[in-house]
Amino acid sequence: MTRSGWIKSGLGLCVFAGVGVAVYFAIWAGYPAGRGLAMDPGDRAQVALGRKLYAAHCASCHGKNLEGEADWRKPKPDGSLRAPPHDRTGHTWHHPDQLLFAYTKFGGAKVTRGAVKSNMPGFEDTLSDSEIAAILAFIKSRWPDDVRQRQQTMTEAYRNR
Repeated sequence: MTRSGWIKSGLGLCVFAGVGVAVYFAIWAGYPAGRGLAMDPGDRAQVALGRKLYAAHCASCHGKNLEGEADWRKPKPDGSLRAPPHDRTGHTWHHPDQLLFAYTKFGGAKVTRGAVKSNMPGFEDTLSDSEIAAILAFIKSRWPDDVRQRQQTMTEAYRNR
């Protein structure tokens, strides 16, 4: 592997480690966020609402087609994380619903308690819990069945812990 390849791999590993820290803090910090809310990619009405809300509140950073920012694995010059894709190529589906909900509602800095330099804003004053759930249902509706099933398994494991 070339030196630049090692550097890129190292930067990617740092980003994923940072996301791992975010998961740790969000899950173990005891956020009850999203409990009892359905985020059902099979619910046509919920997905339709989520599509509209995603376009209005999320697409400017995460892309109209959930593609994320260019070079999303590479931190910005200020060290903050770029907006990742929410399609199957990103890491969104690697997290349980509870974390996705908390991250969307409270924002990256609050959920990770500053452990990760995130520009993800919280939408607790902008969107209702059911609107956040609708956005997540829309995102999940765009994943292939195998990815959706793997994410659902993580969500159930977290719920049953």
